[in-house]
Formats: sequence, structure tokens, C-alpha cells
Amino acid sequence: MWLACVHFSLTGQITPKIGQLKSLDFLDLSRNQFFGGISSSLSRLSRLSVMDLSYNNLSGKIPSGTQLQSFNALTYAGNELCGLPLPNKCPTEESAPGPGKDNANTLEEEDQFITLGFYVSLILGFFVGFWGFCGTLLVKSSWRHHYYNFLPGIKNWFYVTAVVNIAKLQRRFRN
Repeated sequence: MWLACVHFSLTGQITPKIGQLKSLDFLDLSRNQFFGGISSSLSRLSRLSVMDLSYNNLSGKIPSGTQLQSFNALTYAGNELCGLPLPNKCPTEESAPGPGKDNANTLEEEDQFITLGFYVSLILGFFVGFWGFCGTLLVKSSWRHHYYNFLPGIKNWFYVTAVVNIAKLQRRFRN
């Protein structure tokens, strides 16, 4: 069986009616002169397993929908498209540093902001925690006495627990 491939030079816009082809499995519109945006009806084709729109004059945002984002970036190569799965974001989306921008400076500025907030929180937390504890011990003498009696009790508890466990281990290994 022979399979012949015929290449037509199609022009115009991709029709919005393409979404009505519910049983479409394979769509190759590559290397034509299509222009304008990708019709949002194309994202409703749930059976589409292979698609190639590369090397046309398409522009704008790739319509969102699980189907169109599942194809790799080569499917849209050679066009002026933006949005997922392409690395370039659309102007309406959050701007990302491009190849001409200094990525290191952008990351450094973001880290500096995070670091500043971290240090402010750290200092405030230290002062609130330290003075909340030590200030209470300075002001309330009854709490201070209980705290200073509690520390030797904890030390003695650790000492007795360690000695008892060591003695148990020694007895176990002697027998």
C-alpha cells in the first residue's frame, strides 16, 4: 500500500468550526501560511493525539485546555505564540526574565526581599520570645524561684535515668 503526501500551501485563519470535528485524531497544519490566533474551539478536541501547527504565521496566546498544553513546544515552533507549553509568557501574564535581561539580578532582588523579611521576623521573634520569658522571670519572683528549682530537678532526673539505664545494660551483658 502506498501512502502519498501532498503539500498544499494553505492560507487564512484556522476556522473556529474546527472544534466540531470531534473524532479528529491527527491534525497537521504545519508549513502553511495560516495567520491570526489559534481558535479556542481546537482545545475542545479530546481525541486529538497528534498535532502540528509549526511554521505558520500564527500569533497570540495558545488557548488553555488540557489538550493543547499536552503537546510539546515543537508543535508550535516558527510562530509568534505565547503561553504554555512554550517558555515565553504572554504580555498579560506574569513577566519572566527574557534572554536579554539579567536573570541573576532578578533572582538576587527576589532573594533580597525574602531575606529582609526573614531577618525582620527573626529579630522580632527573638525579642518577643526572649523578653517574654526573661522579663516574666525578672518581674515575678515566684516564677523565678520555681524556674531555678526546676533546672536542678531536671538535671538530677537525667542523671538518675542515665545511671539506671547503664546499670541495666551492664547486667544484661554480664549474664
